Amino acid sequence: MQGGIEYVLVGLAAIAGGAVNALAGGGTLITFPMLTAVGIPAVAANVTNTVALCPGYLGATIAQMKDLRGQGPRLWLLIPASVLGGIIGGVLLLKTGEQLFRALVPFLILFATGLIAFQDPLRTRIMRRVGQTTEPAAARGAWIVLPVVPAAMYGGYFGAGVSVMVLAVLGLVLDDTLVRLNALKQAVAFSINIAAAIFFLFSGQVVWAAAAVMAVGAMIGGVLGGRLAGRISSILLRRIVVTIGVVVSLIYFLR
Repeated sequence: MQGGIEYVLVGLAAIAGGAVNALAGGGTLITFPMLTAVGIPAVAANVTNTVALCPGYLGATIAQMKDLRGQGPRLWLLIPASVLGGIIGGVLLLKTGEQLFRALVPFLILFATGLIAFQDPLRTRIMRRVGQTTEPAAARGAWIVLPVVPAAMYGGYFGAGVSVMVLAVLGLVLDDTLVRLNALKQAVAFSINIAAAIFFLFSGQVVWAAAAVMAVGAMIGGVLGGRLAGRISSILLRRIVVTIGVVVSLIYFLR
């Protein structure tokens, strides 16, 4: 990134990504391709994207803090597992190398697009399973961390669609209301992201100027998305994001 136009494009993509995350999810499918489009290598783009998204994950967790009350035992189990998985994913990313990671990118984007596409059916299945019980369920033991670790590893490695994956996993192993599971998902996703981001700080791969622009843009987009909530159909927006994901993955395949 050498010219001002690249920073403008990255900033606009971050605003769009932040708004999409607030409304429907899948903002990384906008921000990551833009970083590579302006000339940042794929691994560095993914690392930069992870670091830049930290404020958004933090904001989402704080916004649902009240729904985390009474879930302390779960957090004590899941946060360490999330941090461990996030770091392992980050290590795997840096060990992969630029050439192999670039070859994997279209598959990762297509996988993330699939997660976004099936987000509503997954949420519906979770609601049917857990019901809308008003009584919080206790953690079922330390084994609940086992399916969370692979999801955390994916989040540390790439991250797009990780919130959908984590919610699906939590819905399989815990009986609770969707609101409380969603709050737990936010905390887990933030733990994954911040662990990977802190690890990446020492990698030398972060493009700091782009990360700063993206962080500001994502926060602006998050605010805009919050204000637009209820005025824009999340279903329509998700379809647009899925279409973008499919097109972007095809472009990477053709490359």
